[in-house]
Amino acid sequence: MDHEVIKPGKLSETCGVCGGFADDQPLAFLTCFALYALQHRGQESAGIAAGPGEGRKMWLKRGMGLVSDVFPESADLKGIVCRLAVGHVRYSYGEGGRSPENSQPLKLRYRHGELAVIHNGHLLNSGQLREELESQGAIFQTDTDSELLAHMVARQGSSDLEQALCEVVPRLKGAFAFIVTDGHKVIGLRDGYGFRPLSVASLDGGGYFMASETCAFDTIGAEFMRDIEPGEMVILDEEGMHSRQVIENPCSKLCIFEYIYFARPDSNLQGENVHLVRRELGRQLAREHPVKADIVSGVPDSSIAAASGFAEEAGLPYEMGLVKNRYIGRTFIKPTQKMRDEGVDIKLNPVKKIVEGQRVVLVDDSIVRGTTSVKLIKIMRRAGAREVHLRISAPPVKGSCYYGIDIPDAHELIAYNRPEEEIPAVTGADSVGYLSLDKTVEAVGLPAGRLCRACFSGEYPLL
Repeated sequence: MDHEVIKPGKLSETCGVCGGFADDQPLAFLTCFALYALQHRGQESAGIAAGPGEGRKMWLKRGMGLVSDVFPESADLKGIVCRLAVGHVRYSYGEGGRSPENSQPLKLRYRHGELAVIHNGHLLNSGQLREELESQGAIFQTDTDSELLAHMVARQGSSDLEQALCEVVPRLKGAFAFIVTDGHKVIGLRDGYGFRPLSVASLDGGGYFMASETCAFDTIGAEFMRDIEPGEMVILDEEGMHSRQVIENPCSKLCIFEYIYFARPDSNLQGENVHLVRRELGRQLAREHPVKADIVSGVPDSSIAAASGFAEEAGLPYEMGLVKNRYIGRTFIKPTQKMRDEGVDIKLNPVKKIVEGQRVVLVDDSIVRGTTSVKLIKIMRRAGAREVHLRISAPPVKGSCYYGIDIPDAHELIAYNRPEEEIPAVTGADSVGYLSLDKTVEAVGLPAGRLCRACFSGEYPLL
């Protein structure tokens, strides 16, 4: 991949994608259940495209809200006759991104038929490509990078979707896991650095299915086969599964935050189980930042494994000091600061009988703005904790992300241009300890060169 310097744009999304091809399978129904498994990756909209349907046109349903809001009667999907389907759950960035027209799959008609496109990630050269296409007369209906890809495919001379994508994809710069279908085949694509995850599995009874995380395969009874490689195109059609490399000189740079926070604990990424990685993060954290305390507690849900690892290594009891309201979404992916601020007290409640009078080690997976940490410390102190020692199972987040993760601008980050010794005073904790970057990578169990660590290190691939 070319390493030209591109001015980063605003973040747009981080999402969950899935899709498959099979005969004699209720694919739309299976796709809906896969989306339930991927719901943690996006809670603002959901959608499914399936086909070929009546008149050889693809069926599409999408809307704002959770999967259960858009598909309240999921059993009805069993009646949809199709041999392929793609599905999407979305988190959007900014006010404009939450418009209903930006929900996916995006379905368009062009001279060779129909296209349905879903995407996870962010294109760094989206502004340049959009300006180029608009100068050629393109009319855009959405703000999504998915529509950019569709317009570029439509302008290719070939009616063969696979060939058109081979011409288009090398021009895309940034992070992307696309799944595209024309009603005849389903094609999965990853960028040349593999920033965003995408895997493929075999379906019981025949056929194949792709998804952002392996937890989706477990939900629908599919058998994991392998991760799709950076820069690889995987094609699912009536001949089975085949692939080709469409981006030269690929290298793996999967986002390290997938292990720390984003992925579900029962998913496997690059052969590493997320739960086991998080538990090891906690063990490493206890070795680097020991503290005299009475109990260890984690912030539900993504920090529970790290907290249990910390407790095991430190020889301290693990206690459920905080209880999560299961009907409140993940605070981190609320789109506005006001929503983030209002979400924490509603979402988490202390168990007063557990923390009262105790020296508590509170383990969290990260501090970004610091908003959540300040509130958590106040919650624990109001519940009677004698001391609260905050331990973070990741390094300080010091930079924004340009590859599709909603990390704020650098000046909004609590660790930006602030010495670590000042952070306890800001959060109200008795002490704060971050896991070092070297130990974070060691806990993941992969070579540092195979992970994107830019938000910690400031070293950005592609920039």
